[in-house]
Amino acid sequence: MIGIDEVGRGCIAGPLLVAAVRQNGSLPKNVKDSKLLTRAQRESLFKLLVRQCKFGEGWVLAAEIDQQGLTGAMQLGVARALRNLGVKRHEKIIIDGPVNYLSKIYKNFECLIDADALLPLVSAASIYAKVRRDHFMTELAKKYANYGFENHAGYCTPQHKLALQHFGPLAAIHRLSFKPLRTTA
Repeated sequence: MIGIDEVGRGCIAGPLLVAAVRQNGSLPKNVKDSKLLTRAQRESLFKLLVRQCKFGEGWVLAAEIDQQGLTGAMQLGVARALRNLGVKRHEKIIIDGPVNYLSKIYKNFECLIDADALLPLVSAASIYAKVRRDHFMTELAKKYANYGFENHAGYCTPQHKLALQHFGPLAAIHRLSFKPLRTTA
């Protein structure tokens, strides 16, 4: 079985990351939705998960999100994650959420709201995606220190809005089609 979850859909900066996971061994105890864990708990579980599972990553850059929209970006991210994991078309796939972002070649799937809270395998994808994207945003913060990416991971927080007011958006990093960055023509 394959579990799929994403992180970064609601951000105004940085990539979207879709993670697909296949379990190789038993999952660690305390695996649950990444939003219910502290950063330290996620980091600890991440180290265990990479030994017990195989992951496929589907990164979608800010410019691609602007071009494709969120639905297209999710489809692209899911396709990349499944390809990187080497998923076969007959394998059972569980997607977190109500929407099917799969290519039509995959027939054995289920879209499940709150799958990241209900199924440990999807929780594993949630944790993996969150930790990998957070690491990416922390590295980005080293290059663009004025934006505080290590604190808000690209979400539209007051700190992030203040940085945008002072320094403006970063063309390759910010999603220029998203509020509050979108301009009307």
